[in-house]
Amino acid sequence: MKDSGKFDMKSKLPLLRNLNQKKDDEKQQTAASENTAEDLRPKNKVWEVIRILCLAVYRLRSVFLSIPVIFVALRLAAYNSEHLPLLVGLDLQSTGEFARTISRQTAVTVPLIITVACLGLTIFSRKTLYPWLISVFSLVIPVLLLITNIYPA
Repeated sequence: MKDSGKFDMKSKLPLLRNLNQKKDDEKQQTAASENTAEDLRPKNKVWEVIRILCLAVYRLRSVFLSIPVIFVALRLAAYNSEHLPLLVGLDLQSTGEFARTISRQTAVTVPLIITVACLGLTIFSRKTLYPWLISVFSLVIPVLLLITNIYPA
């Protein structure tokens, strides 16, 4: 057969039918995917809410970590202000005497200031855990002062 250059509709008709059938199949697939997306929409909203809550907790982690440390520091300060003697001794010598003495108010406020400074670093630092751990360890200072002054060697 010679190519006459004319458009032969009869020979192209099966190709057009296949093309129309592919378009119909694509429409059915998109409609089916839209139906499944609508079915999953409430689940997506729940996951979105969970994601937002997790993000908020992560961003406020330093505040959440600081709350119990502040509570314990204030309780220890109140306890030490009642139970420490008026003059608190530091650096217990082998003779049983203290090398240095400070007032009760200083012995209560200095560990509290150290803890608050560490918590300030926790809040303003990108690395939250390191200053928080230091503030937790700084809670040992009032306990050690109490033990060394109530139960001297």
